[in-house]
Amino acid sequence: MSEFWIASGHLFCDRDADGRLVATPDLWRAFLARPELVPPEEACDAERALHAALLEAPEQVVAPARIAALADADARENWEVFLRFRDCVRRAPNLEAAWLALYREGVRGVPPLFLQMLTHLVTRAALDGESDPFVLRAAELFFRPQRVSVQQGGLLLADEEVVAMRGADAGFGALGQLLVEAGAPPRAVELEVLSEANAGAYWLRSDAHDFVLDIAEGRAGQRGLARALERFVLRLFGERVAIRAVPVIEDPHWTWHVGLDAEATAIANDLWHGQEVAQERLARLVWLGVLEFAEASRVLPAAAGRPVYLALAMDAAGRLRMKPQNLVSGLPLRTAEVAS
Repeated sequence: MSEFWIASGHLFCDRDADGRLVATPDLWRAFLARPELVPPEEACDAERALHAALLEAPEQVVAPARIAALADADARENWEVFLRFRDCVRRAPNLEAAWLALYREGVRGVPPLFLQMLTHLVTRAALDGESDPFVLRAAELFFRPQRVSVQQGGLLLADEEVVAMRGADAGFGALGQLLVEAGAPPRAVELEVLSEANAGAYWLRSDAHDFVLDIAEGRAGQRGLARALERFVLRLFGERVAIRAVPVIEDPHWTWHVGLDAEATAIANDLWHGQEVAQERLARLVWLGVLEFAEASRVLPAAAGRPVYLALAMDAAGRLRMKPQNLVSGLPLRTAEVAS
């Protein structure tokens, strides 16, 4: 087993007594190094000075007057948003608690980039010590959108950003870009499917996100996603659960479900309400799972003793954008505190 996801920034974090992630000044410096926060060439002197001061002392209090002194209105808004996010995270005892608080209290106004970076970090913490590359690759879905294709019995997930980059500049030129825009499958841009034969290379390539994952029935990727979700639920909610992938939901007493993305949520809701769902929409479901809690006393009475069904789907364009935050409001728990 080797290091993985160094780009998450987890090495810039401390750990509290319970092993939870704690932000350090170096982590905030990593945020400040993002192109979105580095002052552009046309930035005023006040913005450059503010950025330099925060690099020196990233956790300092910034008076409103310093923001008001910035010449550009967009720059003022960007810095207000960043500082509000930083202060929200710092108020929580650790990053896991901050992630939960943000999604419980509302993330309106928080840039998706910041949420993605935070999700990357807490997912890395949840998978710490994991030795199975299929589990790790599956967990990339939590913070990186995917493109879906079906090929020779495989249900293939490829990183959306990597597909776009390869199609644009990896020897395909304008033709490759057209293929990507037209929804070309991962193999069209020559990405490698993760297998037992090449899984050992994952550790060196984990930050490249360039392995394709096959989550077809019975494949290691299908089981890997179940395991990744188990570990995520344990880390973020303190709940031991057993999750297994299933081909269909056939349960006349179907009580509870969680859609892990917007498309799956809509489809599962329609099915649960007994509405007829067109085959074309059903075909968008790419993964179904059954979740069972180890500790029944923590489960709401309405779902006690019953399985919770999980669903993941692509949209009509073959894109998959998983939302692990749906677990925050979706799991039938009496309480949902971070485990100590």
